[in-house]
Amino acid sequence: MSPPPDPPSPARARRRPTWAGRNYTLLTGAAVITNLGSHGALIAAAFAVLESGGSGGDVGLVAAARTLPLVLFLLIGGAIADRLPRHRVMVAANALNCVSQGAFALLVLAGDPQLWQMMLLTALCGTGTAFFNPAAEGMLLSSVSGEHANRAFALFRMAMNGAGIGGAALGGAMIAAIGPGWVLAVDALAFALAGALRAFLDVGKVADRAPGGGLLADLREGWVEVRTRPWLWSIVLQFSVVVAVVGAAEAVYGPLVARDQLGGPAPWGLALACFGVGTIGGAVLMMVWKPRRLLLVGTLCVFPLALPSAGLAVPLPVWALCAVMFVSGAAIEVFGVNWMTTMHQEIPEEKFSRVSAYDWFGSVSMLPLATALAGPAESAFGRAPSLWGCAVLVVVGTAAVLFVPDVRNMTRKPPAVKAPALPTTTDSTSPAAV
Repeated sequence: MSPPPDPPSPARARRRPTWAGRNYTLLTGAAVITNLGSHGALIAAAFAVLESGGSGGDVGLVAAARTLPLVLFLLIGGAIADRLPRHRVMVAANALNCVSQGAFALLVLAGDPQLWQMMLLTALCGTGTAFFNPAAEGMLLSSVSGEHANRAFALFRMAMNGAGIGGAALGGAMIAAIGPGWVLAVDALAFALAGALRAFLDVGKVADRAPGGGLLADLREGWVEVRTRPWLWSIVLQFSVVVAVVGAAEAVYGPLVARDQLGGPAPWGLALACFGVGTIGGAVLMMVWKPRRLLLVGTLCVFPLALPSAGLAVPLPVWALCAVMFVSGAAIEVFGVNWMTTMHQEIPEEKFSRVSAYDWFGSVSMLPLATALAGPAESAFGRAPSLWGCAVLVVVGTAAVLFVPDVRNMTRKPPAVKAPALPTTTDSTSPAAV
């Protein structure tokens, strides 16, 4: 009888870092799947409108229909995610996204979609996103420890944005080859698969949250967290401008420039994919770099977001536009990791989703207006002046934030050092025990 095989060594048995637990792994895998679908679907929605005979203004209206529910429901979504199990909120939101994108795909594949129908289905998808984002960010922030937060967030964002490379490039190619309807169908399938993964998240180790005084009381408590932190509300205000103008440039002007001057959807998909490659480069950098002044470094890296709008205004040739998108992607990733690390460091766990909701709310509050006005602005001022205006607003808004002392001076806190165990009974409610 042959001897039993040797047990696997710990080095071979461990296929992931010790800090990458079950929830972190599931969240990362699900984010990869949804980003593969959604990056292509954003391009597909714009070209579905254009192929149905819509104008640049119609593209802006559909884009606004996606973002308007974010403004309306984000704060409610954040409060609910801090009350209910966050993974259940995420799965329900994914189900709504799956249904709405599936219906959008069928509408486009059937032919002759009406503008109001596309706006309605896009708005349903945006509603799901409004409830999903605060719950997802709260779940992610609670899935890693402070010591490994920088590396964990960098790896998560690298995986998520890496999927965006394939999604954008494949989406652009699929639109050119077989039309936008099939890309929307792939996005619906991606939401279904990701929702199934998120249903297996383990919330058994998540501490129970004390019941609040009602939805409005929870929202007020989250608002206090925001308004008492100048670094937080100032950057949220900054991004209300930055996200609005960058969103208008990419969702409305980008497809129009691609159609008229770059050769169609494929070059624009390639440019967006280069942005994704840049985010991977920025995430790889943040895996090893831990800047001491988190928000100062992050804010300085927002300035390059003005480059894509300027590049479209010229317009640059495809290779130069791809280079600009790469640089801006790398820069914003440095900001993103530092921002998440700051949130993880400064915000209490039980308030993650509410504060995240205010962050998202402020950041997207002006996006529906900007995308809706992008078409009229082009008619009134011209496409190139409108794009130059987007670039200037990014620079001015980012420069203003640097006048806030907390933004310049916020520093990374060293990891907490656990005290040696004592032979006496410990208080189970002490911070060390928690």
